[in-house]
Amino acid sequence: MLEIHLLTLFPEAVEGYLRASILGRAQKAGKLRVHLVNFRDFARDRHRTVDDRPFGGGPGMVLKPEPIFAAVEWVEERFGPCRKVLLTPVGEPFVQRHAQEFARSERLLLLCGRYEGFDERIREGFEWIEISLGDFVLSGGEIPALAVIDATARLIPGVLGDDQSAVEESFTDPRLLDHPHYTRPPVFRGMEVPSLLRSGDHGAVAAWRREQALRRTRARRPDLLGERPPDPQP
Repeated sequence: MLEIHLLTLFPEAVEGYLRASILGRAQKAGKLRVHLVNFRDFARDRHRTVDDRPFGGGPGMVLKPEPIFAAVEWVEERFGPCRKVLLTPVGEPFVQRHAQEFARSERLLLLCGRYEGFDERIREGFEWIEISLGDFVLSGGEIPALAVIDATARLIPGVLGDDQSAVEESFTDPRLLDHPHYTRPPVFRGMEVPSLLRSGDHGAVAAWRREQALRRTRARRPDLLGERPPDPQP
């Protein structure tokens, strides 16, 4: 079982998603356990302050070190050492490789940022894996945290109905996007499922899917294949 501790100021923002669908079933089946920790509960002043103005001036507020240090230390004292993940726009892009590594962990701690960022001593005080969803800024780390948890949980054996589903997806082979998928009916509004997929020839189907994955990757993400994207049309 993978145990995840999610440190956030807004646990209510993630509770519904964690209870739904695959993540909810994974927790009920004992494959995954997610603890929500509001690090405001570890602020010691009477106003439960978690942020303050930045030294040197500038807009916005910065998360203070004291509540976060206390929350991380409380989690590790109570549950044991965690692999720690800092969700931040300055982190390395989250890719399938990270999810595969996290799925092999015993215990993860994810810290969601807010406001203008973290006091730098939070970074210095612990050994973090810093993760970003991409080159854009969100209001906080809750959406990235859910993305990390979802991508990781589906790789835990027994979480998906068919473990092969996690093997045959985009980025499982880090160079390829997923191939096209079809289901019933065989014809819908004049659009027909390729006849080969209904042939029962599993070898031919596998070859077709591989070829389609390569074609799609070359058209949409040639960088994954080490190729230059096509020049923009005038």
